[in-house]
Amino acid sequence: MPDPKPPSNQLPLIATKRSLPIALLRAREKVMGPFREMLSASGISEQKWRVLRVVHEREPVAQARIAEEACLMLPSLTRILKAMEQDGLLTRATSEDDRRATLVRLTDKGHALIAQHSQRSAEIAEKLAEDFGRDRLEELLDLLEDLRRLP
Repeated sequence: MPDPKPPSNQLPLIATKRSLPIALLRAREKVMGPFREMLSASGISEQKWRVLRVVHEREPVAQARIAEEACLMLPSLTRILKAMEQDGLLTRATSEDDRRATLVRLTDKGHALIAQHSQRSAEIAEKLAEDFGRDRLEELLDLLEDLRRLP
């Protein structure tokens, strides 16, 4: 039996085809497919790849900054970093400037993993830019950043 109509003073649900959260998830799945395929060869998860990318760009980097830039909750990141440290991909150390902060650096093995996937990752990004259109992709990225900054 269909749900009853909402009261006239209540806004109706937006159709799933035009729902921003669902549209973002669909787009994410489309974009991530080739990256998942690339990463499966080395047995690294999307989350670990995001951590590697952030650390590679910013090392040494504070754990809290990684969580923010890799879109991970701090408790999840802590577990991921522990596993990555055990796998020899990175090291963690207390900051000498701020004893409350943990700084993360890649090991040679972590740098090698980035190098192993950097060409293919760049090719995937290039194909996406070509297929979608560079200008449209740049506009989309700007719009998503604007959306992220909403209060």
